[in-house]
Amino acid sequence: MNSSELGKRIKEARLAKKLTQSEVAGTFITRNMLSQIESGSANPSLKTLEYLTSVLDIPIAVLMPDKNREENNDCAELRVLADCKACFADKDYAGAVKMSEELMETLLADEAYAITARSYMNMALELEKEGNLSLAASYASKAYEMSDKGIYASKDIQTFSLLLMNRIAEKIGK
Repeated sequence: MNSSELGKRIKEARLAKKLTQSEVAGTFITRNMLSQIESGSANPSLKTLEYLTSVLDIPIAVLMPDKNREENNDCAELRVLADCKACFADKDYAGAVKMSEELMETLLADEAYAITARSYMNMALELEKEGNLSLAASYASKAYEMSDKGIYASKDIQTFSLLLMNRIAEKIGK
């Protein structure tokens, strides 16, 4: 963990306890040293870390990088995926696309690509029915692009989107 992240966590713990830097520093370290630690410009010794965790009444693990923090982030991503799937099920395809964009750079990117491709396809079909052919063609094209990404790449959606784009082009040409 870098010193700025450690300092940030110490500061957050101090603020959560509504303590001033002087109150936390006590006679063990100077307020200036605590300020440097919190800003990330100084690294505390293990003894200083032990002191700070005792004053802040937190386990030292709270200040260290650990799997729990990563798991919490993974849980947040899973909640976004669940919300994204709920939007899709409720036929809120624009909402599903927006939420899936949050997942594109995560371990759930494959799921996000699949939901996005299907959402764009459904949006294209709705717009075609409404007569908004140019936007429908745009969404069909996006569906085609997204359907080729990730482990859930779908030749069915690619083929369907090509057929839809062809059908829309024929309607525009008439």
